Amino acid sequence: MAAVFFMILIGVMEMGRMLWAWNAATEATRLGARLAVVCTKDDPIIETRMRERLPGFMTATISVEYLGSSVRVSLSNYTHQTLIPFVSLAVPLPPFQTTLPFEGMDSAGNPVCN
Repeated sequence: MAAVFFMILIGVMEMGRMLWAWNAATEATRLGARLAVVCTKDDPIIETRMRERLPGFMTATISVEYLGSSVRVSLSNYTHQTLIPFVSLAVPLPPFQTTLPFEGMDSAGNPVCN
């Protein structure tokens, strides 16, 4: 009985960790898109700030595309590694992307971009 309880408990905790990773990836792409709109084009601070938000996402691919009237930031190729004892599972997460309309607020002196 206790074994079943602990299996369910660990499963619920792992599901919570995966949902946290999903939410962190979504929020990082939103932040990256906002920075891409207001910072200088191809500013390295965009990827740096996104990686600060995603401590376990160093292997993920981040891309910033300037599409003329909008900016698209995407995060892909991330695999969530579970912490289940004795069972190592790697769950690939889908690609995440955020697109925002481009604004003419390009400012190198903006404190957000430093």
